[in-house]
Amino acid sequence: MKTALTLIGSFVCFIGYAQTLHLFPADTIPQQDSSIQELKNDVQESLPVITLDADEPDNEGGSTSVSSVLSSGRDPFLSAAAFSFSPMRFRLRGYNGADAIYLNGADFTGPDNGLIPFSLWSGLTNVLRARENAYGLEAAGFSLGSIGLNTNIDLRAGAQWAQTQVGYAAANRNYRHRLFITHGSGFNKRGWAYSFMLNARYANEGYVPGTYYRGFSYYAAADKKLNPKNTVSLIAFGAPTENGRQAASVQEAMDLAGTDFYNPSWGYQDGKKRNANVATVFQPVFMAVHEYQPNSRSSWMTTLAYASGKRKTSAFDWYNAPDPRPDYYRYLPSYYAAAQPNTAATIRQMMLDDPDLLQVNWGQLYNVNRGNTATVHNVEGIRGNDVTGHRSLYILSDRVNALQRFIVNTVYDTKLNKRMALSAGAHFQNQENHYYEEIKDLLGGDFWVNVNQFAERDYPNDPNSLQFDVDHPNQIKKTGDPYGYNYKMVVTRMGAWAQVLVTLDHMDLFAGGALDYTRFYRNGLNRNGLFPDASLGKSAPQQFLNPGIKAGITYKLNGRNYFFINGGYFARPPLFDNVFISPRMRNTLQNNDLKSETVQSVEGGYKLNSPRVHIGITGYYTQIKNVYDVMTFYHDQYQNFVNYALSGINSVYFGGELGASVQLTATLSFNGAAAAGRYYYKGRPNAVVTVDNSAQVITEQTVYLNHFRIPSTPQNAYSAGLFYRSPKYWFISLTGNYFDNSWLSVNPLRRTVAGIGDVDPTNPDIQSTISTMIKQEKFPARFSMDLFGGWSRRLPRSFNIHKKPSYLVFTVGINNLLNNQNIRSGGFEQLRFDTENRDVNKFPPKYYYAYGLNYYASVLFRFH
Repeated sequence: MKTALTLIGSFVCFIGYAQTLHLFPADTIPQQDSSIQELKNDVQESLPVITLDADEPDNEGGSTSVSSVLSSGRDPFLSAAAFSFSPMRFRLRGYNGADAIYLNGADFTGPDNGLIPFSLWSGLTNVLRARENAYGLEAAGFSLGSIGLNTNIDLRAGAQWAQTQVGYAAANRNYRHRLFITHGSGFNKRGWAYSFMLNARYANEGYVPGTYYRGFSYYAAADKKLNPKNTVSLIAFGAPTENGRQAASVQEAMDLAGTDFYNPSWGYQDGKKRNANVATVFQPVFMAVHEYQPNSRSSWMTTLAYASGKRKTSAFDWYNAPDPRPDYYRYLPSYYAAAQPNTAATIRQMMLDDPDLLQVNWGQLYNVNRGNTATVHNVEGIRGNDVTGHRSLYILSDRVNALQRFIVNTVYDTKLNKRMALSAGAHFQNQENHYYEEIKDLLGGDFWVNVNQFAERDYPNDPNSLQFDVDHPNQIKKTGDPYGYNYKMVVTRMGAWAQVLVTLDHMDLFAGGALDYTRFYRNGLNRNGLFPDASLGKSAPQQFLNPGIKAGITYKLNGRNYFFINGGYFARPPLFDNVFISPRMRNTLQNNDLKSETVQSVEGGYKLNSPRVHIGITGYYTQIKNVYDVMTFYHDQYQNFVNYALSGINSVYFGGELGASVQLTATLSFNGAAAAGRYYYKGRPNAVVTVDNSAQVITEQTVYLNHFRIPSTPQNAYSAGLFYRSPKYWFISLTGNYFDNSWLSVNPLRRTVAGIGDVDPTNPDIQSTISTMIKQEKFPARFSMDLFGGWSRRLPRSFNIHKKPSYLVFTVGINNLLNNQNIRSGGFEQLRFDTENRDVNKFPPKYYYAYGLNYYASVLFRFH
């Protein structure tokens, strides 16, 4: 116990040191040139035990073996990260896209963007409980894993609880109402098991004005034990969802609206709120699983999965007309403040008197379209084929991602002997994403013309350049028609891995390796008039062969105290989205010699598992190198849209984590968690700037990002709370949370010599301007409190079903109990920047805020 207290004290000292540590100096630029998952489950953690080797005599010469760390209960730190830290967009160890989700061993993490597609199973929480976690560099039995949180979920019917649950929940978050039913049969005498879940969620308006939610989720599975060794499972699930979303905005608009939850995405149409920023998703999944257990020591599971469907996100598109977004910078008072202060004051007062001026003016958009009569000549390139009507200057467009994904995965686990176990697997997957635009609403017009207005401006004497599809010029498009860009991303990935675990008397060791092959290419489906020779057809395929290794050792002092250290090296392919200069327009890559990203990571720590105290302390250090990125935005200096291709982005992540659960009395326990880290960019990326409409390389720049912070996650987060469980079947917990060191996402253009310009470094006014321009904004530290509670009751026998008892369960969770509504949870500097005057306020940052007081309350009827 003294050892444990010493380590705890050391960790507290580390946190204190990290808190007082001065910020890393920013790179110097030269003067030249989810719901709360029906509440936290208080799971009793299994206690480690000391076991005697059965093959040795029970005497002094006998071998005493300490069991490995058991993790059947919820990890205190991960629990805090999931529940208490999530409102602040907390990312484990600061990593972006490092977590992975496996469904029955099949990796569902997106190969195109590296993210987890939660929308595929949104709302199906009740059937996702059979899971295995491997955090960081821990050994996992289902994959070699990544450096983040690796989770394998067993979706088979036999893995679901043998019971029926019917419930209703009310909330004031994304949705207001939730109805669900879940049933699991368990295996019957004939070897069959089945399970299903139906879930519906609805909100006419969510927490943020103008948002709404309409979601339905389903799940169905059936298992059949063919014989004692073979089990076959079929699984289907999906989550068709439509939700009106919030867009980030500038602080000026929020102040004028009188709320930090101002949402510029909506406006009134015929007296009803209408949102222009709507996401609709439906990508159903079908799975088949076969498990072969030749004996009690081995298991071989093979999974086939197929997913398809569309994700659509709507937004405005317009042609030779003013920007329809209500918070566009030219519509706000600040645009006129310097040159026309009286005009600025008048606009400000008008907006304060009429907040609807800060919302979408749907009526005006319809009036413009209905008043614009035009004739389009030679439609589809047919001479004399002219069309006259109301040409829409404004439309509502859907950005469509049509997915088809096929996955095959197999995992073999066996215990070679009493000391050694082997896990191995292989996988193959092919994914095709079809990206295109689709007209959602013509907003009162008759048609839309499929031309590129920016090309029309830049090349007025070249009639072909403005055509998105030069082989079908002057296309007339109606509601539901595709238009604009049209291409596919095709990625194939395959690989194999193996891992050996060795269990000794006072030591556990593991080592594993993987080899993955990735191939992807772009396939253009139309010939763009700007790039007729580089847009249609397949790009050169990009191929990567990437190794991965990791190993670890745990010293088992006794059945309660464990010390561990793990290390790993991984190579991974660059993401498709980050290597094509302008995938919507052409096949051009950043360069013809793309390199894999590399990850090096090490972690070490201590775990204490005793009957009353569970503590985990971990320190980690990770380097990620050679990352790519591409940004497209309007550049004021070049007066054109540019592609900003970044390469050589390196980053460092180091820090410590603590999770603790202490049983103070029979009914009262303490839970605490702490994350203290420093995440920052290391080195200076290279940027190649090209004009989007010509592919002309304007310049190459060095971006001075060294020691700027990784944005959009608290680098320090702390949680402490008390949990009371009454013998009379009710419980309550109160938790306080503190967040600090959250940083705004920076615009790389402002950290270049070109961004600074040719200035006099001795001029104190210029020095102040430059300092303001390159400084990274840090969000204020914030505190919040959360309250959770629940009550359960076994119902009288008159409510029994099938002669088995039934239960009624009430739960309630309140986040941000103090209703703190000024917690910035994220944001970004706009990429557009006034390079002539270096005025950071012309295009100020856009922010997101965490919800104020929000709640989730449910009632559940459960029976077996």
